[in-house]
Amino acid sequence: MRSSVHLGRIFGVPVGINWSVLVIIAILVFGLAFGRFPFDYPGLPSWAYLLAGVVAALLFLGSLLAHELAHAVMAKRHGIEVAGITLWLLGGVAELRGESRTPAADLKIAGIGPLTSIAAGVVFGIAWWLVDSFGGPPLLAGMFGYLAVVNVILAVFNLIPAAPLDGGRVLRAALWRLWGDRVRAAVAAARAGRAFGYGLITLGFIEIFFGVGFQGLWLILLGLFLVHAASAEEQQTRLGASLHGVRAADVMSEHPIVAHPDETVAELIDRLVLRHRMSTYPLVDERGVFQGLLTLNRIRQVPRPAWTTTRLGDIACPAPEVPQARPDELFTDLLARMNGAPDGRAVVLDAEHRLIGLITPRDISHMIQTVDLRSAHPYHAPRGADLTGAFPPSGDTGHDHPRAA
Repeated sequence: MRSSVHLGRIFGVPVGINWSVLVIIAILVFGLAFGRFPFDYPGLPSWAYLLAGVVAALLFLGSLLAHELAHAVMAKRHGIEVAGITLWLLGGVAELRGESRTPAADLKIAGIGPLTSIAAGVVFGIAWWLVDSFGGPPLLAGMFGYLAVVNVILAVFNLIPAAPLDGGRVLRAALWRLWGDRVRAAVAAARAGRAFGYGLITLGFIEIFFGVGFQGLWLILLGLFLVHAASAEEQQTRLGASLHGVRAADVMSEHPIVAHPDETVAELIDRLVLRHRMSTYPLVDERGVFQGLLTLNRIRQVPRPAWTTTRLGDIACPAPEVPQARPDELFTDLLARMNGAPDGRAVVLDAEHRLIGLITPRDISHMIQTVDLRSAHPYHAPRGADLTGAFPPSGDTGHDHPRAA
C-alpha cells in the first residue's frame, strides 16, 4: 500500500496517507454525525454533531497511527528497517524491511500494537470519565466513550490468531518457539489467516442473504483482504526460505554494458540501444565507479529534440537511490531493500564502489525458477533465527504489514 500524501516523519519513520483513507473518514463522520450522536444526544444543532463526528474520525486515525508507530519503533529497536507507515481504507500499514531474528523479538513487535490500542482506549476512557464527572457536554463525553470502546475492539480484533493480524504474529512467535522452525510457524499462521478470511467472507454473504445490512459487505471486503494478504505471506515465506543462503553474486549478471554520465541520449541510442537487447544501462566514470542507473523508460521521457543535448547523468536514477550490495551479501537482505526502489534494479559493487554486476527483474525471476536445480550449491532452508525476511510481509495488518481496523 503506497502513500498518496506524505505527512512527514515521526520518530524517524516516514508517514503518509493513501487516498482510500477518505472513505473510512466519510463512513465514520456520516455514521456518527447523522446516526449515533443525534440518537444518543438529541436536541443539539447539526453543526455540533458534524464537528464531533469529524473530531472523532481524526482521533481514531490518530489511534491507528499510534498503533503502527508502536510496531515501527519496536521493530527499529530490534534492528529492523522501517520503510514507512501508510494509513488507508482498512486501517494502517507499517512496512518493515526484514524480519525478527528471535521468537521473543517477533512477539514484542507484534504485541506492542494491540497494547498501544488498549492504552489509547484507557486514555479516552479516562477523558470520558472526567468530562462526565465534571459536568462537561454530554456529546463530548460520548465522543470520548466511543473512541475508548473502538480502540479496545481494535485491539481485540487484531489479537485474533490469524496472520496477517497481530494475533497471527503472536501465533507465529509461539509456534516458532515451540517448533524451532520459523518457516513452518509462519506458514501455519498464514493458513490460519486465510481460513479466518474465508470465514468472514462466508459470514458476510450470510448477513447479506438475511438482509442484515451493509455490514455484510464490509465483512466480505475485509475477508478478501485477509485471504489475499495471508496467501501472499505464505508464498513470500516459502520464497524467502528457498532463497536462503543465495548471495548477490549468485544472482547478478556480470560485466553489464555500461555508459558514461557525460554521454548524450542520442549517443547512447546510436552506440548501444539499437545494437543490444538491453533495457538497463549502469553509468560509470573512467575508473569504473558507479554513478547512476539508466533505463529505457527514463530515455523515453526525453523529448526527441533534446536527445543531442541531454546528458545521461541528468536523467539517470542517482547512485544513492539505487539499491547496492557487495558480492557476498545475502540476496534476501538486498531483496528487502529493492522493494519500492525507483527502477526495480540493484547493482553489485566492490569495496571501491566499482561496478561488478547488475541485478534486474529477469535475473531475480531466473534465480527463483532455478534455485532448486542448483545441486552444486545447495541452499538449505533455515530453521530459526538465521532467517531474514526476503520481502516485507504484505499484511499484520501491519508489518507490506497492513493492519485491518
